Amino acid sequence: MVAVTPAAYETAWEAERSFDGLRVGAEALTARITHVRDGIGWIWVIPGSRTLPEVRSSRAYERYATCQNAFRRFVVLLAKQPALELPESGPSLRTSDAR
Repeated sequence: MVAVTPAAYETAWEAERSFDGLRVGAEALTARITHVRDGIGWIWVIPGSRTLPEVRSSRAYERYATCQNAFRRFVVLLAKQPALELPESGPSLRTSDAR
């Protein structure tokens, strides 16, 4: 595991769409490197549009420089991912025919 997201998505389509957005803009991503609150180490965080981070490192790193390098590797791996072929809108939800 390289990174995690604290966001919860209602459908797999929403999660895939969010990942594809990160993939497309990989070269422009910037991270905030911060010290872990409860423990020793550093994590990288990509700020999101909401109060939650978009993505963060899956673990803490002992050194600041190691954390920076881990973020750079994440960006390279993300940019290498193949494009997803997603429809413009998510799957329609069926309503039950309850009477």
